[in-house]
Amino acid sequence: MKKRVFIIHGWEGSPENAWFPWLREELAVRGFEVFVPQLPQPEEPRIQNWLPALKGVAPDPDEATYFVGHSLGCQTIARHLEGLPEHIIVGGAVFVGGFFKRLTNIEADALSQSVAKEWLATPLNLSKVRTRLRKSVAIFSDNDDYVPLENQDDFRDKLGATIIVEKQMGHFDTSSGVTELPVALESLLQIAQ
Repeated sequence: MKKRVFIIHGWEGSPENAWFPWLREELAVRGFEVFVPQLPQPEEPRIQNWLPALKGVAPDPDEATYFVGHSLGCQTIARHLEGLPEHIIVGGAVFVGGFFKRLTNIEADALSQSVAKEWLATPLNLSKVRTRLRKSVAIFSDNDDYVPLENQDDFRDKLGATIIVEKQMGHFDTSSGVTELPVALESLLQIAQ
């Protein structure tokens, strides 16, 4: 069975942002089938739009299915896994710059505040998510402007993820100058063994 990887971008993201094209190519040459969908309205990401979009591109995940998420993409993946039937377990996930607890430096405009509040306040059963994952890794940066390091607690304690803290990688996005992310590749290859 061919291993599939779904790379899920974050808020204001696209499949061509940051390190996604690099990771897609690195995984493809190693024999993975890779999908990097464009989620709807990335400038106003809403759960009711993003979750069905991910379900549409990854409708039947199994143990040969892996997810890599960036920022809000991590929450999208977790919410997708939460909704899967009990008998479905995926191979694993790599969460990059993800959050469940808190965001910082969100713009003060009503739209940005509304989007952040929706994702942070809408209930998510992380214990249930954990039962759908064989393995997971969560990668953080020590100078992320948006995702404070305290977010690692939920990934470690509630999802059982291995935690990696990178130095000076910002939010792992284009504005941080991150166009390759070897730690994400290595983490995925390790959990996909």
